[in-house]
This record gives sequence, C-alpha cells and structure tokens, in this order.
Amino acid sequence: MSQTPSPQRHRGTESAKSFPAFLCASVSLWLVIFLAVSTAALAAEVRILVQSSPLAGFQYHAGETLWQEMREGDRLALVREADNPHDGNAVRVEWRGQKLGYLPRAENRAVAAALDRGEPVDARIAKLREHRNPWQRVLIEVFVVL
Repeated sequence: MSQTPSPQRHRGTESAKSFPAFLCASVSLWLVIFLAVSTAALAAEVRILVQSSPLAGFQYHAGETLWQEMREGDRLALVREADNPHDGNAVRVEWRGQKLGYLPRAENRAVAAALDRGEPVDARIAKLREHRNPWQRVLIEVFVVL
C-alpha cells in the first residue's frame, strides 16, 4: 500500500520551498542594484591635479575680449603645438574654441608629453582676477583623467 502524504506535510514542504525562492529573488534584486551602483561609480571620472599655473600670453590673444564671458570652473581645451617655432613643448589653451594663450614654457613639458602619448588631459579656469599684470589674471588647473 502506498501512503498519501498528509496535507500538512505537503503544505509545510511548499512553505519551505517558497521561502528560499523568495530569499533568492530578494538577494538577486540587491545584487542587481549593487552592480548598477558599482558600474555607475566606476564610470565616474577620476581626475588628478597635476599642474596649477598662470596663463601665459593672455594679453596677446583673445583673453581681453572674452574676459567678461569667462567664469571660474569653465573647461579649457589643451592643444599641442609640436611645430611651434618658439617652443617645441608648446601647449595652446583655448576657451570655447578661442585661443587664450599657452601653458608657461617652464611648466609645459610633462603636459606636452602626456598629450603626445594620447593620455586624457583636462583643464579648467581655477581663478580669474582683475589685475594689471596679465600673468596674474587667469590661473588654470590641469588634470590627468584616469
């Protein structure tokens, strides 16, 4: 004779089976959330400050004309000028496509080398000051992007 399982035993078995399933679904949900947050955090840009210096040549380029529009924190483009006849390590600084000047000759070698290697380099306006000395008007910061 075969015995039929009692309804109580059967119900208890279903509860035991459904609890781990619920637990697995909960853990899976938390795992998905964790991976999404971790991926977003990894996608965030990490920047390391490698140089802070005045802008060279401000008085000879578009800086005076654009002064009223520029703001601290504005992004700057760094453009390598390897064929510059005055400085083989020249790095031009642009704001919204307009030439503002250059990284100072005494401080441009490492940034020029990084740009030559294709490394991601970023720059921004760190400080703007009303000053009669053009070397004191714009302070820029240069970052290596990881």
